[in-house]
Amino acid sequence: MKKNSTLLIVIIALLAILFIGGCREYNKIVPLREQVNSAWANVENVYQRRADLIPNLVETVKGYAAYEQETYTRVTEARAKATQVTLDPANLTSEDIQRFQAAQGEVTSALSRLLAIVENYPDLKANQNFLELQAQLEGTENRIAVERRNFNTAATTYNTAIKKFPIVLIAKMLGFSVRPYFEAEAGSNKAPEVKF
Repeated sequence: MKKNSTLLIVIIALLAILFIGGCREYNKIVPLREQVNSAWANVENVYQRRADLIPNLVETVKGYAAYEQETYTRVTEARAKATQVTLDPANLTSEDIQRFQAAQGEVTSALSRLLAIVENYPDLKANQNFLELQAQLEGTENRIAVERRNFNTAATTYNTAIKKFPIVLIAKMLGFSVRPYFEAEAGSNKAPEVKF
């Protein structure tokens, strides 16, 4: 009888140690997951800032370049499409991020065409309102790069943590999955061709 009670105590002690260790490891990965979610929210925030600047920029350019309707339409449509792409940070996949990047890439392309129009309108290039909007847009583009990098850093820390032993056992059981990264766009590894 004493042997059975000793064995039972040992088993209970081992289960308690496993439970406490599991709780400790779980409590390590939850904040890391929340950092990834927070970093994703910051990415969305700066892209939203850019989307909010676009109507003012378009209206300012319209005042000077009334004949560029097709470009305005492209910018407006790209902005609308990009703002409709919403992702759940808890369930991000590589495909989601690629879809998000594609929509944002269309905005970037449309904005590039819009800003190219400006070269044809010297009065617009000197307009204080336009210059301020252009500076805000440039600052926002820099913020986008910073927040994408911060997201990738948070995702790396989280992904590394959930792949380590013994956390990997707990992470799999509790549904913690690897988060995807922002990656360079296709063709960005090639230098642009310059012709004179």
